[in-house]
Amino acid sequence: MKFYTIRRYIGIAILEKWISEMNGNQTIQYYVFDGDRPIKKDAEIIIEAPVSLTVNGEVWLTFMCTPADLEALAVGFLFNEGIIRSFDDVVQARVCAHGDNVDVWLNHSAEKPEKWRRTSGCTGGLTSVDSERILPDQSFQPSLNGVTLSPQQVGALIETLFESQELYRRSGGVHTSILTDGYKVYAVGEDIGRHNTLDKIAGRCLMENIHPPRRVLITTGRISSEMLQKSARLGASIVISRTSPSSLSIQMAERWGITLIGYARRNRFNVYTHPRRILHDVIGVQAYSEVKETG
Repeated sequence: MKFYTIRRYIGIAILEKWISEMNGNQTIQYYVFDGDRPIKKDAEIIIEAPVSLTVNGEVWLTFMCTPADLEALAVGFLFNEGIIRSFDDVVQARVCAHGDNVDVWLNHSAEKPEKWRRTSGCTGGLTSVDSERILPDQSFQPSLNGVTLSPQQVGALIETLFESQELYRRSGGVHTSILTDGYKVYAVGEDIGRHNTLDKIAGRCLMENIHPPRRVLITTGRISSEMLQKSARLGASIVISRTSPSSLSIQMAERWGITLIGYARRNRFNVYTHPRRILHDVIGVQAYSEVKETG
């Protein structure tokens, strides 16, 4: 994005506001009441804004999102929806001058889905994936790349997630997801919508040619079926959440061979599917099998 070109058209004042919003937060004033006494304060707050997606000149939908990393959001969304297979399919992806539209041109025609389904959550996303065929659909298989983690590593990855929350530390009110191989962080996505964080990671991986051989996703958001589907598209063998999975996401993870972990803390977490990646010592696997048989 060339700031000097934008300045020519929209002026310095609008440019500065746009740059601030592209960072995902803005400064506001508010009052804190301590008893009957108001105290005026300044603070940064997360931005939620409508941003439309245009594909080959046609408006497809409007994201409700944090307006940062918008090119990655658009490209990753199209990848997770199966519209594109790689960044080679993208001729151009650019944010318009006012920051309220992402214009994507592909090297092939793409038919706009007739129906979008609103996904779960307060700031739910949109998907064209039919929930009734999510489980039988075997059109892709996640990369089950032999990742194993010790319980100590899971706790360390939660710490890494906290350390990666740059936007959250400034303003709060935002979800964060990271893609790692268990050691190195390859991509970070932050957004008011948890679904958008995974789209941003997918887009970043495609745009920057990031292909880690081992893939673990850690997120602050709840793992619903669409979050699990996006994780599988990213090739994650292990998905870790600070909160709960849904019943359908557990079924999908079981079928697709993904280890699903919820309510993860530094020293405690729940493993819902394929625990062998965590209980990778023989004693641990045997203990799990015995518990499952007698449970």
